[in-house]
Amino acid sequence: MEALILAGGLGTRLREAVPDLPKPMAPIRNRPFLEHQMDYWIGQGVTRFILSVGYKHELIEAHFGSTYRQCPVVYAREAIPLGTGGGLLLGLSQARGDLVLVLNGDTFFEVSLADMRERDETLQADVTVALRRIAHNDRYGEVALDAQGVVTAFNAAASGGEGIINGGVYLLRPAVLLGLGYVPGDKVALEQDLFPCLLKTRKRVIGFISDTNFIDIGIPEDYYRAADVLPN
Repeated sequence: MEALILAGGLGTRLREAVPDLPKPMAPIRNRPFLEHQMDYWIGQGVTRFILSVGYKHELIEAHFGSTYRQCPVVYAREAIPLGTGGGLLLGLSQARGDLVLVLNGDTFFEVSLADMRERDETLQADVTVALRRIAHNDRYGEVALDAQGVVTAFNAAASGGEGIINGGVYLLRPAVLLGLGYVPGDKVALEQDLFPCLLKTRKRVIGFISDTNFIDIGIPEDYYRAADVLPN
């Protein structure tokens, strides 16, 4: 299994806490956030990483080089910011397999990869999205599901109450995404463009709900909490 990590964002909201580093390199317990994330997924069976990088990519590349814990690491570099969907398409051009684990570079979600793959295979998904229930959602867009757990909508607005959110962990088939009419190098958003396009073209997008540890370090308040959430 290979993992593609979207690590190219500008991290504007985190600048007051981490002014000189790209967001995935923000230190937590004296180690970059990205190391914690990669360690967890190596434990889940990942053996190769594709890092889709942009802002201050040279710092990420200098730190990890071509290998991390015996796992090959390759890079997809944005010449200009392409958005989350653009970074994904760029990274998929380096994928080798027909199924790829995709991760947000600023979130950690303690999902069982084996369980997620089993659901993906059982329900014959084109894309499987790991979802998290939260009690008070005032920050994230929400995901709507039908009775079988098939995703019917990605809603941009937070409800302010209990909701189901996208946890930033996906299993997807590169051929499905690259068959939507976009090409690597396009500037496109993941949740606003690519995912709605999947639904519009009747691709099978399955939700996998996991009520396990989740942290998004995109704002200082949650960044400071991350040390208590990430595995030891």
